[in-house]
Amino acid sequence: MNLFKKLAGQTAIYGLPTIVGRLLNYLLVPLYTRVFAPAEYGVVTEIYAYVAFLFVVLTYGMETAFFRFSTTHPDKEKVYGTTLFSLFVTSIFFLVIIFSATPTISSAMGYADNPEYIRWFALILAADALSSIPYAQLRLKNKPIRFAIIKVVNIVTNIAFNLLFIVIIPKIVKEDPGIADSAFLKFLYNPEIGVGYIFISNLIASALTFIMLVPSMVKAKIKPDINLLKKMLSYSWPLLIFGFAGIINETFDRIILRRMLPDNVDAMAQLGIYGACYKVSILMTLFIQTYRYAAEPFFFDQSGTKDAKITYARLMHYFIIVCLFIYLAIMLNIDIVLLFIGSDFREGAGVIPILLWANLFLGVFYNLSVWFKLTDKTGIGAMISVAGAGVTLLFNFMLIPIMGYMGAAWATFICYAFMMVVSYYYGQKYYPINYNLKALSFYIILTIVIYTLSIFTNELGRNLEFVINSILLILFLAVIWFKEKRGVRAMRS
Repeated sequence: MNLFKKLAGQTAIYGLPTIVGRLLNYLLVPLYTRVFAPAEYGVVTEIYAYVAFLFVVLTYGMETAFFRFSTTHPDKEKVYGTTLFSLFVTSIFFLVIIFSATPTISSAMGYADNPEYIRWFALILAADALSSIPYAQLRLKNKPIRFAIIKVVNIVTNIAFNLLFIVIIPKIVKEDPGIADSAFLKFLYNPEIGVGYIFISNLIASALTFIMLVPSMVKAKIKPDINLLKKMLSYSWPLLIFGFAGIINETFDRIILRRMLPDNVDAMAQLGIYGACYKVSILMTLFIQTYRYAAEPFFFDQSGTKDAKITYARLMHYFIIVCLFIYLAIMLNIDIVLLFIGSDFREGAGVIPILLWANLFLGVFYNLSVWFKLTDKTGIGAMISVAGAGVTLLFNFMLIPIMGYMGAAWATFICYAFMMVVSYYYGQKYYPINYNLKALSFYIILTIVIYTLSIFTNELGRNLEFVINSILLILFLAVIWFKEKRGVRAMRS
């Protein structure tokens, strides 16, 4: 149990700034969905989908390789310096290509009138890619305070500039139109930039984060070890494929959605609605992401212990319980949760339960991925992810023309369910872990039953509905507590 407390503590330490940051950033979504029209927010949704895609390419699995080789190589500083050197070279190469071909790229993406978007995000991606390894170094050296400070500065900077450009300055200009003619304000603000200020705020925050991490980069032994780099790249390239395919699964629907809808549909508006509801659905990923921050180095650290597999099984067990609770907490209070987004975006609420289950499956897959990372069979992991990408492509092309963004949600659900099942199959073959499937199946059925019961409370009035749903949520926790306590007693006896 001490191990679980240790992981929980590390999850809290490293995850708290991430949770707070994501929550604060999510609090910008109500602002965006009330200031910008669905079609304008569709631009934000699409471009950030491309960014997520390219970030995986730019980091090409080196973060995981850094963790792996830092635990096995005698010179950890050499591993750090070699990793930094590799990412520095590829990031500079990326910037040269993007800046040289900006007009062509912006036209191909449908943003010929806004080539500055491409340049801004090239800089954001390069800064974030280079920052990823110093962040990983802080986690590896167990320096949570510095990690948290830098994360918080990034978050506060991003939010502050969003509020400045989207709320404060427009309000000042509206109250005193004459001030808009001042040279300083003309330099600082141009109302025609619109949603572009979301991207500018991100760029300022990423640049500041990079500057704060520069000292740790300067201190590193940047002189690369070519033989070490070859070994790291050999380990990481399947992870690049794994991540590349994974990001297709995660973002391809938002990239392709506007191109697959019929001509008589406002595609950018539909994309904006889907993107806003997707933000609601991925509240579960706040927990998943923070868990992964602590879990990945923890998995490697525990791999040499005799009870490692028991530990991994228990972690999976508790992980799924927490995810099921999050699912119910959102779905039993969906009317309240939907206040998070503007009224013009709420028609897409039907995708939320589908995407919540999809993200739960993805979280389980992340837990299951321990088997191919510890056995160095990352190639099989990559193949599973590629197969998942194939499923994503197939069902997006099949369902979006028929069902619109609901088809995109179902494609995500099917993809992650497929990857979870296949990974479990191969994991039991190469690194068998005795998961308590009977108990987990019971909890999943319990979740479905409670959610189904809650549907019948919709006609009882909002106040009574809230009370009954709260009782149902407490009932879920009570059943879990009773069953887990009985399980612990059975183990002791």
